[in-house]
Amino acid sequence: MAETVSPTLHEPPSSTRRERRGWYLYDWANSAFQTTVITVFLGPFLTTVTELAAGCELGADSCEGYVHPLGIRVAAGSYYPYLISLSVFLTVFVLPMMGAIADRSMHKKRLLAAAAFTGAGATIAMAFVTGDRYLLGGVLFLIANISFGAAVVVYNSFLPQLGGPDERDAISSRGWAIGYLGGGLLLALNLVAVTMLSEEGNPQRTLDLARWSIVSAGVWWAVFTLVPLRWLREHPAAAAAARVGGGNLLTDGFRQLGRTLREIKAYPLTLFFLLAFLVYNDGIQTVITLASQYGTEELKLEQSTLIVTILLVQFLAFGGALALGALARRIGAWKTVLLSLVLWTGVIIAAFRLPAEAPLPFMALGGAIGLVLGGSQALSRSLFSQLIPTGKEGEYYGFYEISDKGTSWLGPLAFGLVFQLTASYRVGLVSLLIFFVLGFVLLAAVPIRRAIVAAGNTPPKVL
Repeated sequence: MAETVSPTLHEPPSSTRRERRGWYLYDWANSAFQTTVITVFLGPFLTTVTELAAGCELGADSCEGYVHPLGIRVAAGSYYPYLISLSVFLTVFVLPMMGAIADRSMHKKRLLAAAAFTGAGATIAMAFVTGDRYLLGGVLFLIANISFGAAVVVYNSFLPQLGGPDERDAISSRGWAIGYLGGGLLLALNLVAVTMLSEEGNPQRTLDLARWSIVSAGVWWAVFTLVPLRWLREHPAAAAAARVGGGNLLTDGFRQLGRTLREIKAYPLTLFFLLAFLVYNDGIQTVITLASQYGTEELKLEQSTLIVTILLVQFLAFGGALALGALARRIGAWKTVLLSLVLWTGVIIAAFRLPAEAPLPFMALGGAIGLVLGGSQALSRSLFSQLIPTGKEGEYYGFYEISDKGTSWLGPLAFGLVFQLTASYRVGLVSLLIFFVLGFVLLAAVPIRRAIVAAGNTPPKVL
C-alpha cells in the first residue's frame, strides 16, 4: 500500500493575483539583459573591441587576429564564446550555493535584490568599455551573467509557491510571455535609436550606439526589479523557519548543499530529466547567444537587420509561449517540449542553409524561432517544478539554471573550437545539432509521471 503523504506538505501557500503579477514583472525586468545584451549587442560589440585589441582595423570585413588574455592565445572571433563557457563554469559553483541559501533564508527577496542589482550595475559599467578594453568588458560580462543566473535561481524558486501542479504551466508561460514583451519593448527603443543616430560609413558611431544600448538594459533591469521586490511575498520553507535565530546562513547553506548532493541520488529520474534539459537547453541558449555574431560575421547582415529580427522573435515568442502553454493543457507539457525540440532541429538545418547578405530569409527564420522559443523554455521550467522535493526548490533550480537563460557552456565551447579550427561559422552552427537530437532522446526516455510521484509530488491531470 502506498504511503499516505500529508497534503499540507505539498499544497502551495495561497498566492494573490498581485503577487503573481509581481513575479511576472521580474521576467519583464531581466529579459532586457537577455535580449538587448546577450542576444543582440554584446556579441558583436565585444568581438569588435577584441578585434581592435588584436590589431584589426575598425570596420574591416574580416579579422584573423589574436589576443592573449592571461597569456593564452585566443582568436578574436572565439573570445566571446569562450567567455560564455567560462561564466557557466563559474556558475556551476555559484548557482547551487545560491539556491541552498535561498531555501534556508527568511528573506529571499533580499537575495533577489542583491543578485539583480549586482548584475544590473555590472551591465551599466559597460559604459567604460571603450577602445580596446576587451578584458574589462570580459570581466564585467562575467559578473553580470553570473549575477543574472543567481537572481533567476531565487526567482524560479518562487514558482512552486504560486500555484498547484495544474496551474504552473500557465503561470510559467505567462511569465515568459511578459518577459518577451519587456525585452522586446526595450529592444524596439534601441532599434529606433540605432536607426536614427547611426551614420553610414561610421563604424565608431555604430560601436558607441551598441555600448549605450547595453547600458540601457542595465538601467531597465535595475528600475523594474523594484516592482517585484515590492509585490512578492516571502514564503519561507520549513528549513528556513527552523533555523530562525540560529547559525550562519552561508555556513548552513554550504552544509545543506552538501546533504542535497549526497541525497540527490535518491531521485534518479529527476536527475535524468535535468540531464536531458542541460543538453537540449544548452543548444537553445547557444543559438540565442550567438545568433547576432553569426548574422554579422558569417551572413554579413547589418546591425539594424539583426535588431529587427530579434524584435520579431520577441513579439512572436510572446504568442508562442502562450500558444504552447495552451497546447500543453491539451497534450501535456512533456509531449509539447518534445515537439518543440523537433522544430529546433529544423531551425538549425535552415540556419545552415541561409544565404549571405539576405535579410528576409534570416527574418523568416527568426519568426520560426520565436514561435518555439518561449514555450520550450517556459514548459521546461514548470515541468521541472513538478520533480523537485518540497522545500528544496532553490537548490534544485540552482542546478537547473546552470543551463538556462544564457548560461550554456558546451554549445559555445563547441562553436568556438570549431570556428578556431575551421574559420567557418556555418560549420560551428552544424555542431549544435547534436544537442537537440541527444536532448530529444534523453527527454523521451524519462518516465515523467513516475518521476513526479518519486519526488513526492502529485502529477497534473494532463501530462
